[in-house]
Amino acid sequence: MALTEPLDPADEAAAAGADAAVCPVRHWEVPDLAGVEFDPTLAELMREGPVTRIQLPNGDGWAWLITRYDDVRMVANDLRFSREAVMEQPVTRLAPHFIPDRGAVGFLDPPDHTRLRRSVAPALTSKGVERVREKARRMLDELVDRLVRQGPPADLTATVLSPFPIAVICEVMGVPTADRHTMHLWTQLILSSSHGKEVSEKAKREMGAYFADLVALRVDSSGEDVTSLLGAAVGRREVTLEEAVGLAVLLQIGGEAVTNNSGQMFYLLLSRPDLLDRLRAEPEIRPRALDELLRWIPHRSAVGLSRIALEDVEIKGVRIRAGDAVYVSYLAANRDPDVFPDPGTIDLGRSPNPHVSFGFGPHYCPGGQLGRLEEELLLDALLDRLPGLRLAVPPDRVPFRKGALIRGPEELPVTW
Repeated sequence: MALTEPLDPADEAAAAGADAAVCPVRHWEVPDLAGVEFDPTLAELMREGPVTRIQLPNGDGWAWLITRYDDVRMVANDLRFSREAVMEQPVTRLAPHFIPDRGAVGFLDPPDHTRLRRSVAPALTSKGVERVREKARRMLDELVDRLVRQGPPADLTATVLSPFPIAVICEVMGVPTADRHTMHLWTQLILSSSHGKEVSEKAKREMGAYFADLVALRVDSSGEDVTSLLGAAVGRREVTLEEAVGLAVLLQIGGEAVTNNSGQMFYLLLSRPDLLDRLRAEPEIRPRALDELLRWIPHRSAVGLSRIALEDVEIKGVRIRAGDAVYVSYLAANRDPDVFPDPGTIDLGRSPNPHVSFGFGPHYCPGGQLGRLEEELLLDALLDRLPGLRLAVPPDRVPFRKGALIRGPEELPVTW
């Protein structure tokens, strides 16, 4: 549950603005949640109002939390809210080790952010993603072939849901096959808050050093993979090596988020045979159904990266002052009843479905189209090739990751 931290009235007035309602600061402990339970503290914050104030387990101070769909999209797309300004001040945050690296694309604002993302766009647009579709399908078929040969029971996470996204993102990035395991280990350390700041920061430095070498080797490349595109952009002096490395690390880490997202998706489907049976019987609805699953699944813990208000902005009658830290919750926006009627219900035929599961605005997830492609392939392969697929244990015995920034099952025991 969220707890109120009493503040001095003068501090409250200065923080909220004379024309805004006083908002208490809510401590958000962010417990490890199993299954697909929606965070009860976030649900409480959504009920309290469209703009609240939170304090997360790490960092300093407090931040505004924006939860309504229209407001989330406005903040995410408004240049008055800066990611780059986070570099200049400490902000309350979820993970102890998420100290922004200067030059990383996640902490750049346009036009630098736009320039950097443009350098890798050919690999991540619809056309670029389609380029790897057939190879991704073949890699997935090989994993499922091996799973079938080994026979049930099996851990779906270890056999398919983890190695498949690793193979795909390494293919897109241009990372040699021999280095996939090392990339996976680094990513797991970076994405966990349970190992401590030093371990996670060391893994991030090592991954950065790896990409610095790889990009530097490809300054004259004409390849279509991400590191080749970055190398060529560095060679043309369109981006710096530091910027290229920051973007490469972000994309590599983000590529493995599919493991946890698909783990939650299959946990949900295997726990709800009615949904699974319909997707098996009506394969034509899968694309629309996938959007609904992406909308509904609580794919992350708490919130992502913050922004800093560059000037005073009023949202729903609350004055956000210049210099205030602001978080948006895409999870909350995806449950806004004004946009998604009966948002807690999974409606596989929901249309329209303008979910923001991949973000919105300039910082829309650069790998969003790739992630969706992988989810499509996984649904088709596992539902069609394993028609008897089901959980091998009761749903409440499926272990979920602890201390993870991206939620998902540690193991997914299945049989068929």
